[in-house]
Amino acid sequence: MSITAPVALESTVITHGLPRPENLEIALAMQASVRAGGGDPRCIAVLNGHIRIGLSDEELEALAHREPVRKCSLRDLPLMKHSGEWGGTTVSATLHIAQRAGIPVFATGGIGGVHRGDADDVSADLPALAGIPGTVVCAGPKSILDIDRTRERLETDGVTVLGWNTDTFPCFYCRESNHAVDKRVESAHEVAEIMLERDHLGLQASLLVVAPCPETHALPTEEVNQCVMEAQMEADELGVSGKDLTPYLLNHLAQRTHGRSLAANRALLLNNARIAAEISRSYSILQM
Repeated sequence: MSITAPVALESTVITHGLPRPENLEIALAMQASVRAGGGDPRCIAVLNGHIRIGLSDEELEALAHREPVRKCSLRDLPLMKHSGEWGGTTVSATLHIAQRAGIPVFATGGIGGVHRGDADDVSADLPALAGIPGTVVCAGPKSILDIDRTRERLETDGVTVLGWNTDTFPCFYCRESNHAVDKRVESAHEVAEIMLERDHLGLQASLLVVAPCPETHALPTEEVNQCVMEAQMEADELGVSGKDLTPYLLNHLAQRTHGRSLAANRALLLNNARIAAEISRSYSILQM
């Protein structure tokens, strides 16, 4: 009997997260990484106002070169069909669509969270994780965020955080933080068992599987923090905020690290995609 192990992939990494031509290269490489892990990649995006689950290579290429493209969060989804726009789906939107489509596992780079300097500026990713029972594989919250408040918010909202071969909470480019995970897991089978127990209990929050950036590409915490502080000061002076802030800060990091942050981003994205495929396959086997 063949095993279907679908893995959802978000598309803002293509439309807003990475520069051309790296955006298309990484999108295709993530699909290959999912397949290498035994999974079936389902990149989610909005094309001409219609939600698409699973893009062809040609559609990925069109999305990677398209301008303008809306950064599409949950609140934007009802608007897209009416406007006929193209959209790259964020974590919150992708998680919602994947859950409705019966895709149990979703791989991304880093989740959104609480922004530095403004505890009221909270990504829509966090309430989505609190209210949608998916399984999200990531490298923790993006390093540009307030890691302390983001970890506290996850705990408050009942999001179980599983550390993939780690006891500490990673933060995107950086492998460690001062925070612990709820449980260390050593295998995809272990995650799948916890998924089944979550389902049995009827819990509505996601499981967040945090996998540290591969050690060969991870950046030192002190260097990232210094770059982020400088970038945030520049953004404040220029009035950059809202949806434009994250791409601005990430671009600043790429420049200041001479591309090493982009290399780290690529490494963690491919790592997360492979792990998500292994988890989805194990989950499918346990359900047989």
